[in-house]
Amino acid sequence: MEAIRISLDDYVLAGGGANGESYDHKTDPSIMLKLYFPGKIQQPLDEMILARKVYDLGIPTPEPGDYVVTEDGRYGIRFRRIMNKKSYSRATGDNPQEVAWYAGEFARMCLQLHSTRLDVKRFENVKDRYYRLLEANPFFTSAEKDKIGKFISDTPDEDTAIHGDLQFSNLIFADGKSYFIDLGDFCYGNHLFDVGMVYLCCYLSGEDFIKETFHMPKSLSMRFWDEFAPVYFGKDRSLKDIEEEIRPYAGLKTLIVERDTGSPMPEFRAALESVL
Repeated sequence: MEAIRISLDDYVLAGGGANGESYDHKTDPSIMLKLYFPGKIQQPLDEMILARKVYDLGIPTPEPGDYVVTEDGRYGIRFRRIMNKKSYSRATGDNPQEVAWYAGEFARMCLQLHSTRLDVKRFENVKDRYYRLLEANPFFTSAEKDKIGKFISDTPDEDTAIHGDLQFSNLIFADGKSYFIDLGDFCYGNHLFDVGMVYLCCYLSGEDFIKETFHMPKSLSMRFWDEFAPVYFGKDRSLKDIEEEIRPYAGLKTLIVERDTGSPMPEFRAALESVL
């Protein structure tokens, strides 16, 4: 697919992240640009193709736009912004008295996502992703890797959708509709791999990270999980039972964090205690 050439003169920098920057159009507020750092050519193309496949499934997500390249050779994606949007994490932080409602709605959207069956020939298995992360991780011993690999392998397979980065900041709403965003890690597999990220964000992450990323104190994010879990897993299960099941899947996320930070993360590894 050939990228459409655009000029950055038409855009203004809006923010940055681990992989690139976001820009707003100077004259059309509905147009947004996600631009990757130099040298990343395939990543935005892969993300755009995946976003189109997800959108075509009918999963509620913003319609993907164009694969673009700027004058300086940087590649990215241009898309239509959902106007007046707010994430479920921001809404919870702004309205803590409504935490039960936002957590319940988030849980129902996750249940809907995790009941969407996929053609497994068109998407990656989440297990394969974790096997690659595990093999590349330099901080676990061979014996630890064997135990983690067995845990991944023993998890029952499912042919249903997984977001891949299921933070409660990655569900937004506007004008009465909700949309999943940042679906670059979308795949299929057991729902527990996905819900582990919710627990990691709400319970295992540190106070400073939660305040900066999710705009709320950790006490509120923990309440979000406490309200989310009974709606998602059913009210007949105790929170203790749910958390015992989900903790090792949250701990697996340390493979992603350690890849991105380049250092071991003992606070997340602790959740793998039952596996190791």
